[in-house]
Amino acid sequence: MTDKATLEYNGQKYEFPVIKGSEDELAIDIKTLRSATGGITTIDPGYKNTGSCSSAITFLDGEKGILRYRGYSIEELAEKADFLEVAYLLIFGELPNKEQLVKFHADIKEESHVDEEMKKILDSFPKSAHPMGVLSSLTSALIAFNPSTVDVSSEKAMYHAIVRILAKFPVLVAWTMRKKKGLPLDYGDDSLGYVENIHKMMFKKPTQTYQKNEIVIEALDKLLILHADHEQNCSTSTVRIVGSSHAGLFASLSAGISALWGPLHGGANQAVLEMLEAIEADGGDTKKYMAKAKDKSDPFRLMGFGHRVYKNFDPRAKIIKVAADEVLADLGIEDPILEIAKGLEKEALEDQYFVDRKLYPNVDFYSGIIYRALGIPTEMFTVMFALGRLPGWIAQWREMRLNNEPIGRPRQVYTGANSRGFVEVDQR
Repeated sequence: MTDKATLEYNGQKYEFPVIKGSEDELAIDIKTLRSATGGITTIDPGYKNTGSCSSAITFLDGEKGILRYRGYSIEELAEKADFLEVAYLLIFGELPNKEQLVKFHADIKEESHVDEEMKKILDSFPKSAHPMGVLSSLTSALIAFNPSTVDVSSEKAMYHAIVRILAKFPVLVAWTMRKKKGLPLDYGDDSLGYVENIHKMMFKKPTQTYQKNEIVIEALDKLLILHADHEQNCSTSTVRIVGSSHAGLFASLSAGISALWGPLHGGANQAVLEMLEAIEADGGDTKKYMAKAKDKSDPFRLMGFGHRVYKNFDPRAKIIKVAADEVLADLGIEDPILEIAKGLEKEALEDQYFVDRKLYPNVDFYSGIIYRALGIPTEMFTVMFALGRLPGWIAQWREMRLNNEPIGRPRQVYTGANSRGFVEVDQR
């Protein structure tokens, strides 16, 4: 027997089925609400209590600090898998066997060339342009060089489109950073792994041989894995709703990049570093700023602590904190900004005010520290987030299209003027 929820309004009762997810999540299915009640809808600003879809990709329990991709814990994936394995898992539903993984990587390498005319588009941006705006534009521009739409009913066509964007996107990311730093644009090296190749394309200097650093590559790999998907967040929901109009994969991804750009979403790790720089400019007194953070009348916000979803410790932060410590120790960097970050971290973990409220350092706090240590410009931090989130966006877009989900079309509660007649301009 299906569980039902009853809504009573104006003397009438209406029943709606209650559906249960594989992790025992419950949801009232209200898709017939408007027709059954003669026009009643729900209102839920920010969609905090509204499920927009059923999805088999990512499970997140903010109260318990759980994050799983396709059933695998983020802790185990970060320890045992590499980013390309996780990308395959998210997109296709299962971890690849050795043959599938080798083919996947080979197919990506085969598609890694970006049309030379894309460089002209990149050249048209001033160096002052924000990298996220550049990346969104370049991703959208890929449509011009790949104008055919993806036949979602063809597994082969879908696979080819996925491989193509996984191949070209890292090139666009690297070119965006090199443009910002005034370095010549660089292509990858087919002898390198996927993440190694990204690192090489971003950092290789024209006068030097590329030197691989295992600790740095491993930290970068973990960062990308930890950012690969996060359920129905703002950018993911954007990708799905844009794709629901049957817009192509590249267009949908470009929209997701724009959504990620905001400081309340992907821009949070950039905001962390900007906060640290402001603290340094004011003398670097971390205790002063911890006191400001606790003062409700002070407008100062401590960025990178606590999380909108996790009501406990961000499970990703536990993993990346270790990587951050390893990177800083290996590179031996003496940076006052990073010293301030470590000071804030130590005080927050020991201060009863923050402990009681579970305002622990989150993944944005530690990712910003690592990116700065690697020499990635602050404005590029959100671009790195997009690079990690790419497989999740692809997986969500693919799932949405294969499920043949209807076009997204939210309702509203109108609060404007009632019907009125037009007044001629000389009578107003």
